[in-house]
Amino acid sequence: MVHELGIRQQIEEREESLSPYAVKSKFSRGRLRWEEPCPIRTCFQRDRDRIIHSKAFRRLKHKTQVFIAPLGDHYVTRLTHTLEVSQIARTISRALNLNEDLSEAIALGHDLGHTPFGHIGEEVLNELYPGGFRHNEQSLRVVDLLEKDGQGLNLTWEVRDGILKHSKGEAAILGEEWEDMSTLEGQVCKLADIIAYVNHDIGDAIRAGIISENDLPEQAVKILGHTHSQRINTLVCDVVNCSWAKPIISMSPEVIRATNGLRQFLFEKVYKPSLATKEAAKARKTLHLLYSYFLKHEDKLPPEFASLDDTGERKVADYIAGMTDQYALRLAEEIFK
Repeated sequence: MVHELGIRQQIEEREESLSPYAVKSKFSRGRLRWEEPCPIRTCFQRDRDRIIHSKAFRRLKHKTQVFIAPLGDHYVTRLTHTLEVSQIARTISRALNLNEDLSEAIALGHDLGHTPFGHIGEEVLNELYPGGFRHNEQSLRVVDLLEKDGQGLNLTWEVRDGILKHSKGEAAILGEEWEDMSTLEGQVCKLADIIAYVNHDIGDAIRAGIISENDLPEQAVKILGHTHSQRINTLVCDVVNCSWAKPIISMSPEVIRATNGLRQFLFEKVYKPSLATKEAAKARKTLHLLYSYFLKHEDKLPPEFASLDDTGERKVADYIAGMTDQYALRLAEEIFK
């Protein structure tokens, strides 16, 4: 039996065989606060475990991805989206001989700060909170401060950087507005996020009767594939083929154009229309009521938020951002019944 002492060092030695462009865990820039290293796990494996065991991660199972309170059992939630991003990121990272543990940790933590009701919640908090609200910045705040009753998870610099920089909005893939990532593993996760949501959101939109398979842009389907699995396989293989032995993660021009076309189709036919539904209106009203109420009644905030050394607006935004869809609806009903 191998003694636990030295196991981490053995794993770190094996990482020497990774790509020269991969991040080696023993060369991490470290944590916000120094900690004694784990005898068994590398620093990135430890970060992954901390994220999975966090309360914010558990709450993702009851947070909307796109469709609010869908009746079917097979719609994507923020948690299943996160798991798909993790799987895709790991596949690409393994194929490119990058640090799979780092990619996995970033992927699992990238949406921890997402609001209830998906992008509607983010839009509302961005309107209400004076400092503006962006879910990627909130995800970093969750792991740095809000988890563990104000202690945070104390993650490594590389995982924190990947979490902060994963978001891209409507910016074209790998275009001028595409923010530089500090690690290839972070770049992988940013693309894995798109590969995951572009494909599962098509499935959900079809399931909801908003679009049909025949509505998809013909040129995009021709290049990427006619089915969910074909499109993911095309995208993953293209990323791997175009990024092999390079200091940057990239895609072929043809596949980039097709994917951008598919994303634009989703923004126009699915994402933006979903902001104007009856469910969206109810979500907006709920968040406005909660924000207004807790600003006036800070004493009603849970102790972990009330004790934060910050403004009332920041405390309320933190509390609401962490809510699940059902908790927000239930709380608003209890307060205003």
